[in-house]
Order: sequence, then structure tokens, then C-alpha cells
Amino acid sequence: MRKGLLIAASCVAVVAASATPAEPDSRPSRRARTARAAPSGSSGPAAPGPKAAPLVVIDPGHGGTNAGAPSIREGLYEKSVTLAYAQELATRLRARGLRVALTRRDDRYLSLRQRARFANERRADLFVSLHANASFDRSRRGFETFVLSPDALDIDGRALRVDDGAPRLGVERDISFVLDDIERGLSLPRAAMLAQRIQRQMRRVRGRQDDRGVRQESHHVLLGATMPAVLVEIGFIDHPIEGGELLEAKVRADICEALAKAIARE
Repeated sequence: MRKGLLIAASCVAVVAASATPAEPDSRPSRRARTARAAPSGSSGPAAPGPKAAPLVVIDPGHGGTNAGAPSIREGLYEKSVTLAYAQELATRLRARGLRVALTRRDDRYLSLRQRARFANERRADLFVSLHANASFDRSRRGFETFVLSPDALDIDGRALRVDDGAPRLGVERDISFVLDDIERGLSLPRAAMLAQRIQRQMRRVRGRQDDRGVRQESHHVLLGATMPAVLVEIGFIDHPIEGGELLEAKVRADICEALAKAIARE
């Protein structure tokens, strides 16, 4: 049934996009004529306010008791590295006029469901989860970006939200879940495009030889998000060389600038 809903939603989007648009009416609308005729200071229809800037939710991976991967520096773990990167990325995005919210701003534990719910409740436009990689033999290096695989949408998302309150005000719970599934399916192409931009920008600052590509997996932190969502592995923090580089301020600045350019479509 879930696949049917996604196919139906995709068909609706294709039909809407391919429909021939009506010829625009060159005559001003009644509202426009009334507004022009109204004298200055009269109580005419209010002009629409400026559109809010897109909201990007940045999720620093791990936190609290979930320390994540150990880095090359003794006592330093992934949770601290991702938080430092998230804070710098947020600063660079805000400087570009985007709105930004972090799922955590300090060392605290958050479940995967809480992270996705944080973005959904704020009706975010993008969800970017930052992580750092590690390998058993500490020999691997490189960056990669994950998006959900189409098969991941077959996983019953309701199981992830069983304890949540009403996801949408004024909408029945079951209908709200259906709308979530449709939004999640329609967000996959945009998430894949964002992932490609991230890899392209990262290659410019980290080198083509370290590009591990765009990958598809069923990461639970992405499963709950109803907007385009990606998980970025910035590199391997336990690699003898790359691990040390990722802790340098210059490298962090370069990577965050690359991510900001990809998110802002520069």
C-alpha cells in the first residue's frame, strides 16, 4: 500500500507539471484595480509580507552517552567533532541569509526519533545530519553523503512515531501519517540532488581521491524526516592522517564552507 501511495503521489506531480498552463490574463484583477484606485492611507487589502528564508536543521551526530567513534586524539570523540562542525556551518549559513536550527547545541543525548521530530515540528526545508566515520583497521579515509534508498520507504514509519503526538494540527493521525509518507517520497529526488552538490563541493576542498560518493541506506535518523534529508560523513576521524586533519581549524573551515555552498546552491 505504501508503494502505491508513493506511485500515486508521483503521478499526480507529473500530471500537474505537464499540464498546459492557462494563458495569463493581461487585464489587472479586480483586487489589483481596487488597490490602485484606493487612496493612500485607506484601509485596502494588506500587501503580503516577505517570504521567510528557508530553514535548515543541522543535526550534530551523537551526543551525551552516545559518544560515537573515537578520534585519533585520545579522549576526543565524534560527538564533539560533529558539534564543532555544526556550529561553524550554522554561522556560515546564517551569513548567507538562511535560517538555521541545531538539534543540539551542547553535549546531550538525543534519540534518532527526537532528531527527526525536531525538524518535522519546525517544518524545516532541509535536514542535514553531520557525522564522522571510523574503520576497524584505521586505514580508510574519505567523505560520503547518504540518502534514503527507495526500499527504505517500505519500512513502517509508524513504528518510529508510535509514541508521538498528533504530527499535524487539525489532521487525523492516520491521514497525517499518509501525508508524511507522500512528502518523504517526493523529497527523495531533492535529497539526492543535495547529496550530489555536497560531494562536488567537498571534492574541491578535500580532493577527488577521497570522494566515496553518494550512497543509499536506511539510516533511521533520515527515515523520520518529511523533508529532503541527507547524512554527511565528513571523513574518518581515526585515520592516522585524515583524522588529524579533521581536527584542524583550517580544514573545518574549508569543509563547512563547502557544505554551506552546496546547501545554498552556490
